Amino acid sequence: MKIVLSLISLLFISFTALAQNFTINGTVKDNTGQPVPFATVLVKSTTKGSPANADGQYTLTLPTGTYDIQFKAIGYKQESRKITLQGNLTLNIELLPEAFQLQNVVVRAGGEDPAYAIIRKAIRKRKGYLTEIKSYTCDTYIKGLQRILNMPKKFMGRDLDQMAREIGLDSNRRGIVYLSESESKLAFMQPNNYHEEMVSSKVSGSNRAFSFNRASELNVNFYENLQDWEGLSNRPLVSPIAENALSFYNYKYMGETVENGETINRIKVTPKRKFEPTFEGFIYIIEDSWRLHSADLMLTKSAGINFVDTLTVKQQFVPVGTKTWMPSSVKFEFTAGLFSFKIGGYFVAVFKNYDINPALTRKTFAEVMRVTQGVNKKDSTYWQQARPIPLTAEEMTDYEKKAVLAKKRESKPYLDSLDKVHNKVSATRFLLSGISIRNRYKKTYFNTESVLGSLLYNTVEGVAINYGASFSKQIDSARNKYLRLSGRVRYGFSNKLLHGNITGIIPINDYSLSFAGGSDVVDLNNTYPIRPLSNSISSLFYRLNYQKLYDKHFISVGLSRRIAGGLQGSVVAEFADRRWLDNTSDYSFFFRNREYSSNNPLAPFSNTPLFPNNQALKVSIRASYDFSNRYVTYPTGRFYLASKYPKLEVGYTKGINKLLGSDVDYDLLTASLSKSDVSLGMYGKFDFYIGAGKFFNNKQLYFTDYKHFSGNEILIHHDAPNSFLMLNYYTNSTASSYLEGHYEHNFGGLVLSKIPLIRRLKLQEIVKASYLTTPQFKNYSELGVGISYLGIKALYGWSFNSGPNSKTAFRINLEF
Repeated sequence: MKIVLSLISLLFISFTALAQNFTINGTVKDNTGQPVPFATVLVKSTTKGSPANADGQYTLTLPTGTYDIQFKAIGYKQESRKITLQGNLTLNIELLPEAFQLQNVVVRAGGEDPAYAIIRKAIRKRKGYLTEIKSYTCDTYIKGLQRILNMPKKFMGRDLDQMAREIGLDSNRRGIVYLSESESKLAFMQPNNYHEEMVSSKVSGSNRAFSFNRASELNVNFYENLQDWEGLSNRPLVSPIAENALSFYNYKYMGETVENGETINRIKVTPKRKFEPTFEGFIYIIEDSWRLHSADLMLTKSAGINFVDTLTVKQQFVPVGTKTWMPSSVKFEFTAGLFSFKIGGYFVAVFKNYDINPALTRKTFAEVMRVTQGVNKKDSTYWQQARPIPLTAEEMTDYEKKAVLAKKRESKPYLDSLDKVHNKVSATRFLLSGISIRNRYKKTYFNTESVLGSLLYNTVEGVAINYGASFSKQIDSARNKYLRLSGRVRYGFSNKLLHGNITGIIPINDYSLSFAGGSDVVDLNNTYPIRPLSNSISSLFYRLNYQKLYDKHFISVGLSRRIAGGLQGSVVAEFADRRWLDNTSDYSFFFRNREYSSNNPLAPFSNTPLFPNNQALKVSIRASYDFSNRYVTYPTGRFYLASKYPKLEVGYTKGINKLLGSDVDYDLLTASLSKSDVSLGMYGKFDFYIGAGKFFNNKQLYFTDYKHFSGNEILIHHDAPNSFLMLNYYTNSTASSYLEGHYEHNFGGLVLSKIPLIRRLKLQEIVKASYLTTPQFKNYSELGVGISYLGIKALYGWSFNSGPNSKTAFRINLEF
C-alpha cells in the first residue's frame, strides 16, 4: 500500500512539474534603442500572446515546452525566436523597420497605380469575409488610459491647482486622470449580436467603480461598409475597402513584404476630398486571399469627428485555424484640446482563445452585457497573473497613489469635510444659486432653488414667486434606488393667492409609487409649451402674454413598472378642483399702448371665463413597447437598451362622472409611434413621431381636458419630438379627434476649418416638417430648415394653415 501511495505521490509531483507555468519577459525596441509601444508578442500558429505596454515591455506566461515566439508591430519586420521554456526567461528583442519591396511592380507614366487592382480584389472579397464566421467566442482584455497633457493654472477666474491635487495630478497639473483594466468573455453571432460578460474590472482611484470598457465597442470591423461610431462622428465613416470606397479614397502602392510565407501588400490610403467621413493612413492586404492583415489609420477634424482632434486606429489580425483570420488586437489613440486644456490617451483591446462557430442560441444575446457583483474586487495578486500587458512605471505609481486617495475619499471624515465646505449657507447662494446640503456618507441630498430664479411675471398673478425645494435619499444602493420628495410654494403679489404642493416618488420592489397633492397655478395646455421665463420676458418686454393659466387644487397617485422586456405600464388617478382665473396685472416695461390679451385664449379681447369652476376625477392608463428585449445587467439591476424599431405608446383616459362630485364624463384613446436617430448611412439620421387620438365619449369635459399640442409663438423654442415651430399654443386644442406627424432630418456635419476664430465650428444641416389636422381647424403644416451648433438649432420656419384663419407665416426659431 505504501508503494502504491509513493507511486501516486511521484506521479502527482511529475504532472505538477509538467504543468508548471513560467514567465517570458523583456523589452521590444527598435534599431535606435527606442521602445516599440504595444508591439505584439505571439506564440506561432496560436492566438496566445499579448501586446507590450507603452514602454515596449511584455510578459508572457506559458507551460514548460518548446515554442516559436513571434514579435511584430505595424511598420516593423517580424522577428521570431525559438525557445525551450524550463524556467523564467528574459528575452529582449530589436525590431527593424519593415522594408517593402517594389521590384515586382512596373508603374507606367499615366497608368493606374497597382494599388487599385489590389483594392478591387479586396472589395470583391469583403462581403464573404464579413459573413464567413457565423459565430465565435473569445477572451478579451482592455486597458484604457487618459491623461492631462496641459492644464492652465487658472480658468475663468478659478484656481485649478486644488482640483489638480484632488485628482492626483503633479505640480504642473499633468498626469493620468483615468486608468482602467478589464477582462471579458465575448460571444458573437451573425449578423451583429454580441454578449459580453465582464470577468474582472479595475479602475485606478476607485474601489467601487466598474470599468467603462466594452470589448464589443472596440471590436472594429473594416469589412463593414460603414463604421458607425456613435458620438464620435455625426455621419458613419467609410471603410477603405467599402463597396463604394473608390469614390471616397485615393490609393498608392507602397510595396510588399513576406511574413510567415504570406506576401503582404502595403497600401497608402488618402481621402479624395476634405470634410468627408474618411480615414487616411495605411492598410495591409494579404496577396492571393486579399484579406486584411492589419490597418494603421487616422481620423482628423477634417473628417468631421467630435470631441477629439485626432484619432489613430491600429488593428492586427492573426490566423485562427487553417483559413480564418481574426483580430488579435486593436488600439485607439487620441488627442483633444479645448481652450488651454489638452488631453491624450488610448484604449487597447486584446482578443485571444478564439472558438470558431461554437453552438450558441439567440436567447444568449438578449443580454448584451453582464457585470456581476464582485468583478471589481480582484486583488493585486490576481491582476499580476491575469493582465497580459505589463504596467508601466507611471501606471504602477498611479494605482498606488490613487489607492491611498480612494481610501481617503471613501472615509467618513473626508466626506464630512467636503460636505462641510459644500454645505455652507450664504445670502448670496440663497438668492443666486440656491442652497445645496448633502451628506454623501448617508447618501442624502437637500436642494433649494434660487430666489431670483423663482421669480416670474404673468398677467394673472403679476409678479410671482414659485419657490421649490427637493430631498432625496438612496434607500437601495444595490439597485441604485432613491426616495425623492419635492415641494413648492407659490404666491402672486397681484392676485394675492397662495399655493403650495408636494410630490414624491417611492420605489417599492419593481414598482415606482408616485403621489402629488396641493394647489398650483398651471398652464391650460398640459404640454407646458412655453416656459415661465420666456413668458415673463415676452410679457414685460413686448407686452405679449402668451401663457394662459388656471387654478388647480388636486391630489393624485400613480403606479408604474416595467412589465416585461421593453413593455412598460403605468396608471394614474387624479382628483382636481379647477377654477378660472382672470388677469389682475397689466404692467410691462415697453409697448404700454398695446393691449394685453385676456386669459381666455379663445376670446382674447373679452374677459369671459373659458370654463366654469368644476371638479374632475380621471384615471389614465399608459403602456409603451419598444419591440426590444435587449438589456445589460449591472449589480444595480437590469437596464434595457433602446430598440432599432419604433416605440409604440397607447393611452386611455377616463373622466369619471359623479363619483366624488366629479363633473366630467369622457373617454380618450391615444396612440403614437416614434423613433429617434434612425440612420440613413451617409445621408445622416432622422427622427419621426406619429400620433393620433379620439374622444369616443365627450359628454362633459372642459378646455383643460382637451387634447393639447406643443406649439410655439416666440423666438425661443423648447425642442421635443412632437413640437411645432409656429403653432398657436391653444387654438388647435381639440375635444374630438386629431392626427399629427413630425419629421426631422439631420444631414450630418460641416466643419469650417478655414476660419481662424472658429476653427472647430461644426454645423449640422437640419430639416424639420410637421403636420396636424383636427376636424374644427382642418390642416396645419409647417417646414423648417436650418443649422445646429452646440445643441442650439436655428430654424427658418414656414407655416401653412388652412383652418378658419388661413394664413402663411415665416419665423426664425431657436431650439434648445
